[in-house]
Amino acid sequence: MVVANTHGYKPTLLETLCRWGYSLVLAIAIPFAFIHLLIKASKTSDNSRRERFERFGFVPKPPKQNGYLFHCVSVGEVVAASCVIKRIMQHEPDAQITVTTTTSTGSARVRDIFKDAVHHFYLPYDLPLTMSVMLKRIRPKAVMITEVELWPNLIDVCWRRNIPVMVINARMTDRSAKRYKKIGKLFNPMLAKLSHVCAQGQRDFDNYAWLGVAQAKLTLTNNIKFDQAATTISPSEGFLGLVKGERPLLVAGSTHEPEESVIIEATQALWKKNAYLRVIIVPRHPERFDSVAKLLEKHNLTFVKSSEVNNVPEDVNVILLDEMGKLNHAYAVATFAFVGGSIADRGGHNALEPAAYSLPIMMGPHIYNNPVICDYLKECGALSIVEDASRIFSTVQDWLESPSKAEQAGRAGKKVLQDNSGALDSTLACIHRCVR
Repeated sequence: MVVANTHGYKPTLLETLCRWGYSLVLAIAIPFAFIHLLIKASKTSDNSRRERFERFGFVPKPPKQNGYLFHCVSVGEVVAASCVIKRIMQHEPDAQITVTTTTSTGSARVRDIFKDAVHHFYLPYDLPLTMSVMLKRIRPKAVMITEVELWPNLIDVCWRRNIPVMVINARMTDRSAKRYKKIGKLFNPMLAKLSHVCAQGQRDFDNYAWLGVAQAKLTLTNNIKFDQAATTISPSEGFLGLVKGERPLLVAGSTHEPEESVIIEATQALWKKNAYLRVIIVPRHPERFDSVAKLLEKHNLTFVKSSEVNNVPEDVNVILLDEMGKLNHAYAVATFAFVGGSIADRGGHNALEPAAYSLPIMMGPHIYNNPVICDYLKECGALSIVEDASRIFSTVQDWLESPSKAEQAGRAGKKVLQDNSGALDSTLACIHRCVR
């Protein structure tokens, strides 16, 4: 195994004091977070009760030690890491895989993808003691952080225990890089303690280099999501009784407020000429399912919830997908796609998922989370930028009137996936160099 702290780095007294100051602020905030967990546990399932213990490092021991620990913030990171994890499981079937998440939706996706094949729990609060307790119980041979969320004490405790820490599919927006530059005394030591950074794009590579990561510890692997999406297997036809191509179907995936309102406004305008058009709305977070249902009721729209029907009635044109892990089932029967978090200023979610199903794609102007992916899709005509309901209306109406344009855009997006694969192999090569 590579020794994680053999790069000649030694934190200064000021850097150490900054980390302890950060820890003190976090320790003061934790009681309030714990109260929130108690309230959450009283209203929800046993999973929330388990979570409050895991947040303090009291995590379940894995069946085996000396394996890999993958930290994924939420759904997107779990999906990105899944293809890496599956490949490691193929090549090292005896290796223990542990996956930690920060959100309940990420936790649900881990269970959906891997069932009981991996060890899973919530990442503890980032205090030296809680991270030490967690690592003592897991004893991983390497820690992989997926995309974002670098925790100073997690990285420091790993560094002190000679556990290599890598950031895979690493994302670093310009805005984040500027913020981190301002807190260099806290952030720079984390970068020095990392074993390697696998950047998902040139922007991310350049920003990590600008922040001080040595060239020897930085690799431009490109985005794993190209490989993950390219190998997507379409779910069986007939999701909710819907058959692809039977009627035009717009899927609004991973939406945030106010995107559902925008989609409703655009769809109501489209129905004046295309009464047969259907729309599936898929909120990003399950806690918004009820609020989106109330929004549909407020607009006097007849709709069904996917969790309550097996087949959508013929006279219903609106479906609220209120189940986690079913977005790709919707894309499999769709005609067009809107990817959320892009009119809402969230940076835009994964446009490669609909591209894998050869769908023409719409996104709002806020696409800074995955600029390289979106630039590729825009350049080839697969992605249209829509700022508001009127642009969604005109774009979809154009596709309805000229189906060949929609088909051409869908084929172009699929080709982007095929032409940009290879990040998975590059990432695995970096892992093997750092963990041997």
